[in-house]
Amino acid sequence: MNAFTPLQRGVVVVAILASFVTFLDGTVVTVALPAISRELGGGIITQQWVVDAYLITLSALILLAGSVSDAYGRVTVMRIGLIAFGVASVAVALAPDPLVLIIARAAQGAAGALLVPSSLALITATMRGEVQSRAIGVWTAFTTGAQLVGPLMGGLFVDLLSWRFVFLINVLPIAVNLILLQRLHLPERERPTRVDWWSGALCALGLGALVFALIEQERFGWSSPAIWMPGIIGIVLMAAFLARQQRSRAPLLPLSMFRVRNFGWGNLATLFVYAALSLNGFVIGVYLQQGPGLSATAAGLASLPVTILMIVLSSRAGAWAGRFGPRLFMAAGPLVMAVGALLLLTVAERFDYWWQVLPAMIVLGLGLSLTVAPLTSAILGAIDESRSGIASAVNNAVSRVAGLLVVALLSTIVGGALDQDGFHNAAWVTAALFALGGVVSWIGIRRNPAEPDPDETDAAHETA
Repeated sequence: MNAFTPLQRGVVVVAILASFVTFLDGTVVTVALPAISRELGGGIITQQWVVDAYLITLSALILLAGSVSDAYGRVTVMRIGLIAFGVASVAVALAPDPLVLIIARAAQGAAGALLVPSSLALITATMRGEVQSRAIGVWTAFTTGAQLVGPLMGGLFVDLLSWRFVFLINVLPIAVNLILLQRLHLPERERPTRVDWWSGALCALGLGALVFALIEQERFGWSSPAIWMPGIIGIVLMAAFLARQQRSRAPLLPLSMFRVRNFGWGNLATLFVYAALSLNGFVIGVYLQQGPGLSATAAGLASLPVTILMIVLSSRAGAWAGRFGPRLFMAAGPLVMAVGALLLLTVAERFDYWWQVLPAMIVLGLGLSLTVAPLTSAILGAIDESRSGIASAVNNAVSRVAGLLVVALLSTIVGGALDQDGFHNAAWVTAALFALGGVVSWIGIRRNPAEPDPDETDAAHETA
């Protein structure tokens, strides 16, 4: 991080640590799910709820949090989020039964919603151009690395201690970040912005009802009033939420932002890419334990090559995107990841990690390294700094909703059971989602207006 000034370096560290805990907790739970089921009871539906309770509140409240961050100050909101996340993490670790665990996971997601938009907004508010792209690349490398190393850390804790310690990993980075925030004296840009609390309620209740119907339909069936009624209520509430965004003076989801080319197309690509990542992470973490019978640690180690490649290459990809534009990287990266997902079809009853899983992990890591930093930079660089908080919140909400929906549909995707056939079904769906992300990026993404296109610059010089 030698390319940054001391203040910029401090901002990047704070942003990484604040986002680290939310990204980590979104994935660290995956390898702990079998151990949680053994101790507290529950099958695949309970496992889905442990993941989705966190994602529901994170997804539903992240838009509201972005608006609150812009209105009341990013540093203040970050401090509140860090403290609340720490308290909720302890509650998860102490949960005596599945219901308390799921409620505490929902509380974690609500606190996490305060952290992600405010942390990334600090970067977009203090840096622009190639420096911003490089900073986002560093942020992406470490936060995505947290997502990917989460299963490994979770596996070690499950095997050596208990799944409960998995959720106490957050305490140290939260404490360190609170100290750094106190010492850095980062400037606040508080503005007297209205916050649309009603929209936040509509979004939260609507998403919750829809996800309930998607998860529980496997148990009750679509014809049950316990399923179709929440489904209809969820659709009505989400429609009301979108309608309110068109009339609200301070919308949580400013629909006009989607008319900005890179923001609109970039978020569509985000939807496909992060749905694929969430599906892939879930099925690998659970199947490798329940299928081949690997330990939690070994299942976590399976994705380590992706983490290493992300840390090594992501910052460089962000810098390349700042120089050459994001389109090529955002198109090629997901297509490479689609190939990696298809390589998982080689997983057979006679399991061999080195020939059946490792090649897929390497290809997935290369594609992910090319994709994430350019994607984030293209989307946030398209929006003015004054709305960086809400822009970050929208993009993160899209990625979380993508993961939320694909995990809710997991039983349908795998055919009811995460056996070998179900694992292969998930690989096909993952590859298709990645490919869609690449195609969408190639069609829609262009260089942001603030960034000069080298080809256009050369043509202008030749004309002159």
